[in-house]
Amino acid sequence: MSVRTVHDPAEPTVRVQDVTKSYGDRTILEDFSLTLRPGEFVALLGASGSGKTTLLRILAGLEEHDTGTVEAPAERTVVFQEPRLVASKRVGSNVILGQRSTRDRRAAASAALAEVGLGGREAAWPTTLSGGEAQRVALARALVRNPRLLLLDEPFAALDALTRIRMQALVAELCHEHQPAVLLVTHDVDEAILLADRVAVLQDGKVGVELEVPFDRPRRRGVPGFGDFRRRLLLELGVEEAIGAA
Repeated sequence: MSVRTVHDPAEPTVRVQDVTKSYGDRTILEDFSLTLRPGEFVALLGASGSGKTTLLRILAGLEEHDTGTVEAPAERTVVFQEPRLVASKRVGSNVILGQRSTRDRRAAASAALAEVGLGGREAAWPTTLSGGEAQRVALARALVRNPRLLLLDEPFAALDALTRIRMQALVAELCHEHQPAVLLVTHDVDEAILLADRVAVLQDGKVGVELEVPFDRPRRRGVPGFGDFRRRLLLELGVEEAIGAA
């Protein structure tokens, strides 16, 4: 089944209703439902193999679901764990990859690179970039298309700890500025709390629990209640039980 595109700004940006997805005899998503409103940032947590990336790929139009309905805007982009830059193209060309190269688009690419802290690097080759810089280019490539839906598939997982913190702050700032609906797939509970308006935990192929993040922005670890909220999410993920049983 294909993703039905939606255009009404008064409607939810994403509506997933009773979706099932199986691979052979293994059911990954079962009667899964989730809604994202315009400008809302939702983080999806779950164990490895629980279906988080499968859902993201369905929303991106990269996979088809078996049953149920999926509504998402045509204006959607994905940032993956790997930057996926084309080594034979310079940075500026990577930002507008797949688009017609015009003066306006090249100017938009330059503006997007400046937003992610890479102003003036249009002529650089991808092989000269650090991991964090390459991921910034991938983010610029996503945002230059002015998406109504931004899909983030563990985009910081391959980065070192300090670069990851900087990228989290950058994504928070840019999403606040551009206001797309955002779905972040992550294993990092702290990252989910720091970035999201709402956190959903995937359990047995469906949303087991959804929690509004109760902290004002900008967020910092260590604010009152952060530890308790974190422990609640870890408990939903079964982490504390595993530690206790060790």
